[in-house]
Amino acid sequence: MSNTSPAQPESLHIVCPHCDAVNRVPAARLAAEPVCGKCQKALFTGAPVDLGSARFLKQIERSDIPVLVDFWAPWCGPCRTMAPFYAQAAQRLEPQFRVVKVDTEQAQDLAARYAIRSIPTLALFKGGREVARQPGAMDAQNIVAWAMQNNR
Repeated sequence: MSNTSPAQPESLHIVCPHCDAVNRVPAARLAAEPVCGKCQKALFTGAPVDLGSARFLKQIERSDIPVLVDFWAPWCGPCRTMAPFYAQAAQRLEPQFRVVKVDTEQAQDLAARYAIRSIPTLALFKGGREVARQPGAMDAQNIVAWAMQNNR
């Protein structure tokens, strides 16, 4: 019989940021720098993962950890200002979160599907559903605080 509570499953599905393979990782080993069973690369890189339309849905739908998304565009000044802060936040949030970026110019279908009206916009997904959204640029401390607050 397991001592693991329902809130803390024994293993989690983690989608590889490199090859998109779905890996089962013991929850207790998330911080132990797990590698993908398929491509043998690190499952957590400490940096935001750039995702296009095809890869985005697999990450949000198949991952058992929350996925923090920065919807941005290369021409957006506030997006460029926030980028280094978002990278710092990724280092602090992984492996409890998957931290990704979606270029709304390249993935216009996702921008339309999720009704992104301003950029940058942060969105938090759990179990394939959006659970929180915050428009506007933030520094690393506020990104981390917002993600943690909305992951309850």
